[in-house]
Amino acid sequence: MQFAILGPVEARRPDGTSVPLGGPQLRGLLALLALDAGRVISAERLIDGLHGDHPPDGAAEALQSQVSRLRRRLRDGGAPDGLVEFTPAGYRLAVDPQEVDVHRFERLTAEARTTPDPAAKRELFAEALALWRGPALDGLADPPRAARLAELRLAATEDRVEADLVLGHHERLVAELRELAGEHPLRERLTAQLIRALHGSGRSAEALSVFAEIRERLADELGADPSAELADAHVAVLRAAGPAPARRVPVPLTGFVGRSELDDLKAALDDARLVTLTGPGGAGKTRLAIEAAAGEVCFVELATTTDVPRAVLAALGLREQGVLAPGVAEEPADRLAAALADRPLLLVLDNCEHVVAAAARLVRRLLGACPGLRVLATSREPLALTGEKLVPVGALPASAAARLFTDRAAAVAPGSVPDPGAVNRICAALDGLPLAIELAAARLRSLPVDDVAARLGDRFRLLSRGDRTAELRHRTLRGVVEWSWDLLEPDEQRLAGRFAVFAGGARLDAVEHVGAEPDADGVLTGLVEKSFVEFAGGRYRMLETIRAFCAEHGDDRRAAHAKYFLGLARAAEPNLRGADQLTALAELTAEHANLHAALRWGASEEPETAVRLIAALTWYWWLRGLRSEATPFADAVVAAFGAEPPAGLAEEYVLCLIHASDTDVDIEPILHGLEGPLRHPYLFLLWAFSPRTKVRDGERLAALVGDDAWSRAFTRIGDGLGAQYRGRIAEAETHFSAALEGFRALGDRWGEASALEKLAEFADWRGDHARFRELMDESVRLAGELGSVEDAADLLCRRADGVLRAGDAETARADYETAADLARAAGTPLTLARARGGLGEIARRAGDLAAARRWYTAALGLAVDPVTGGETRIRLHTGFGWTAAAEGNLDEATDLHQEALATALEHTNLPGAAQAVEGLAGVLAAKTEDERAAFLLGVAVGLRGTPVTGDADVVSVTDRVRLRIGAEAYAQAFERGREMPPEQALGEFGQRRFALGS
Repeated sequence: MQFAILGPVEARRPDGTSVPLGGPQLRGLLALLALDAGRVISAERLIDGLHGDHPPDGAAEALQSQVSRLRRRLRDGGAPDGLVEFTPAGYRLAVDPQEVDVHRFERLTAEARTTPDPAAKRELFAEALALWRGPALDGLADPPRAARLAELRLAATEDRVEADLVLGHHERLVAELRELAGEHPLRERLTAQLIRALHGSGRSAEALSVFAEIRERLADELGADPSAELADAHVAVLRAAGPAPARRVPVPLTGFVGRSELDDLKAALDDARLVTLTGPGGAGKTRLAIEAAAGEVCFVELATTTDVPRAVLAALGLREQGVLAPGVAEEPADRLAAALADRPLLLVLDNCEHVVAAAARLVRRLLGACPGLRVLATSREPLALTGEKLVPVGALPASAAARLFTDRAAAVAPGSVPDPGAVNRICAALDGLPLAIELAAARLRSLPVDDVAARLGDRFRLLSRGDRTAELRHRTLRGVVEWSWDLLEPDEQRLAGRFAVFAGGARLDAVEHVGAEPDADGVLTGLVEKSFVEFAGGRYRMLETIRAFCAEHGDDRRAAHAKYFLGLARAAEPNLRGADQLTALAELTAEHANLHAALRWGASEEPETAVRLIAALTWYWWLRGLRSEATPFADAVVAAFGAEPPAGLAEEYVLCLIHASDTDVDIEPILHGLEGPLRHPYLFLLWAFSPRTKVRDGERLAALVGDDAWSRAFTRIGDGLGAQYRGRIAEAETHFSAALEGFRALGDRWGEASALEKLAEFADWRGDHARFRELMDESVRLAGELGSVEDAADLLCRRADGVLRAGDAETARADYETAADLARAAGTPLTLARARGGLGEIARRAGDLAAARRWYTAALGLAVDPVTGGETRIRLHTGFGWTAAAEGNLDEATDLHQEALATALEHTNLPGAAQAVEGLAGVLAAKTEDERAAFLLGVAVGLRGTPVTGDADVVSVTDRVRLRIGAEAYAQAFERGREMPPEQALGEFGQRRFALGS
């Protein structure tokens, strides 16, 4: 009979059915006996367990009665007599403890903790936890022991999660850990595991936000600092030096046969910063690179791309820019140089031969700018850079070649032992070329080894009459691929030829549609078995050497391929603006290489397909922060169509014009010819931020935005920005609140984060610090879910600004430092400048003016971009100006605030102008020109549309001026400034007449 107390207390017959036990007293008694199964328990302990510190009168007699009833219930249920024994020392449940689930649980968890294999450990913990069906003892007896068991369960859950983390199961753990951390908000190990799972899933910004939340909770509720484990998890995210883990080295599907080149390669990597493995296709260069890679590694597959910098950017999980902020994207090579400047990394560039010049240019740039970087390239020819160390990869030695053939043969024909002589003949015929040997071994599924050897001999005697100018091993590899091709069934040859159109592999649905082969699933299975196609992670892919051969022998399916992926992109595009946003992003990211292949074909062969595909992918590029990816395709489309858009595709054509790098085609007339509603409502956003836009007729284009829910919410964002820039803050807040409500109903994280950031800013100005933190925390979290570390870092700076204004310098410092770490890792110098400027603010407020100068100077050196750096330069010059004023350098302070004002006027940034004007008021107050200072303080509020509550600098100036000239005079001067129309104020300040106005 089995006993279960990890949940409702049960006694089970051998067939699994339950024995009726009666009321809670009997079940509680059985639970206590089962807890110490096989051991005697005194009557006093049983009474304490059942009744606690205050047992009723006659508890001993009642216990005897309960034991009798329990024996009867068990006996009636089929248990043998004597199962519950009585001795002078007490009572005993006479069963093996392993018949009780709690003892099995403890045995399994103990075994799991001593098991070194993570997979076995995970399974043992999972088996132990599966015994639980609810709270232990079901609330019936002995609360302290029930609490202890609950703790054991939670600890086992944490240990099982730990094993999952070691196995790399990060993504699937996130939801579970969120729930557990919510149930146990002060349990630091669970939160540390959540941070690790988020980071391992590429959501580092979200992980950092979780750490910030628990650090604050621990301080508020326990007055404690984070534990070492929690702090280590936090540091690991920061030290990973990237917004997502670098693309890991692929996990081989087969074992590695030792080669002498591996030792040579490892030695070369120790000595040189650039090592290139050279050799023919199929020689095993990629596998050698995989085996040699150690430490922090980013693996970049170049076989399916012609844009090396963007391929490296994608492999590192970096974006060209954030998704919330407008602006011109930096050059990918510049972004990479910034991101890798102080990062120790081995960059593996695989299959460089078709992009060797571009790869060499990027490698030269990165090695010169990034002292901690090493590069391992695989190519059929050297990169030809100074300092490059070459490791040639040649044929396998005979013994190693035979081992490889035998190893692969055992996988396809288990139990058979091929004749060593035949194996040696095969390997010799194939020149010891690893890929050729693996293809030949795959034939043992259907041919005896002697037949394989004989057919190879015939084939290569014929091939020897071919092109004798080709390098021997290239002829050998092509020969073995052709031989393997000839042995395929006709339907396998047909599908293999058509499959070659896929860049980066494909899922079954795509193969069925593009390949147009009946029973594609079955045919693919045959190709996998014959090593023509690989299958892993739900996708089929072909080695590039085989793919190139098949492309020569197959039908041209590029039109069908482009049509399929255009359909896929158009189907996914609406989901990019709703609750399925992350799923749609992941789906399009998985097909990135195929989408670009379709674009390349369309741009050269069928521009209408290309223009439709560019439009369908535009919001994907925006959300992924990869906006310039469209540029070469857009350039080709614009060149194909000229100045006139194709019929019915004017919107799509405008999107191409916005993406294009340089064209004489004027966007404005085409825009004015559009009729609403827009099929692509975000065209308004791209148009507004395009540097090529000349006429800012926003009202005209906004009128074209449709009436669907997303368009309405999006329009409110535009209306809110317009109202804010005109200083109408209450109106702006109404618009942003409506936008947030609309985007929340849709589940669009981008829209929510955009609205939340502005609403948080207004709450900060009002001095509503709790609301500000709530809104900013949610915005940071959403940016993290979108994978936008750039935006998360910027939002952390904004959050720190408000926290500092509220007087919490230490929390603000932590946010600025975290933002700086993220900005360095993501290669975003402008955000790094903001973070350094924030640290300068903290130093200035603490009175350390020398440190403040150092921070501001370092920050200004980074905020040099004339297009995107305006707001940051305003903040830095203003902070620097307050520092100079505090030192008594009033002329310098005036120049710095005027520089900030000029930048604000250039960008028509009224809040920024208000900030600069307040700085100038501080200079006037220092000169005791108090009425003019009060006037400028009023002008600033008029420009911004609202005062900023809690601004220590403004409060200080206000108090000093009011004290010297009196409240009435201050109020009169302030009101004159506040009532000055913004247009008049801007006109006067544009002429640098800031000292006038009294």
